[in-house]
Amino acid sequence: MNYLQQIRLLKRFIFFTCCIPLAGLIWQATQAKLGANPIEAVIHSTGLWALRFLLLTLTATPLQLLFKWNWPMQLRRMLGLFAFFYACLHLSAYIYLDQYFAWADIIEDIFKRPYITLGMAAWILLIPLAITSTHKMMQRLGGKRWLLLHKLVYPIATLAILHYALLIKAGWSLAAPYILVFIVLMAVRLKNVTLNKIYKSQ
Repeated sequence: MNYLQQIRLLKRFIFFTCCIPLAGLIWQATQAKLGANPIEAVIHSTGLWALRFLLLTLTATPLQLLFKWNWPMQLRRMLGLFAFFYACLHLSAYIYLDQYFAWADIIEDIFKRPYITLGMAAWILLIPLAITSTHKMMQRLGGKRWLLLHKLVYPIATLAILHYALLIKAGWSLAAPYILVFIVLMAVRLKNVTLNKIYKSQ
């Protein structure tokens, strides 16, 4: 089995693995195992998985920098799209299950509740990244503009973590692992940029 075949097989495995949280959530819903507040459980679960997939997307470059692995870069687009997919499910659950399309209340929530403001901002910023995730869009935009646009993932991750921390009770303690992971991932990137600048200046 050559490298390309291995990557195709890995992508299929990762695709089905990424669907497991949704399948588990559907099974829990059909078995009435979502707890006393099933709507809240659905909203929190989909949002948390969106955040996890977002952070997994950000691990691709550090893994390449630290261990010279190229295969994580082959999975980055898929993981990013799954982050957007679960973020859409998260938003849809809030709009339909929690608010039942009460648009006036939804708009009021966006302006009055900081965690909803942050979450909505993160979702809106994810849209252009999802739209331009294909190779054709990369070619149309050009490499430099595409890379500049996709740097939005960093403020998106920051907004998503803050959204999660403010959304739930005892949020900062539960969000701490995600904050730590994000800091480490950013530190690896910053170290690489700094080393490159030092190397070029010599």
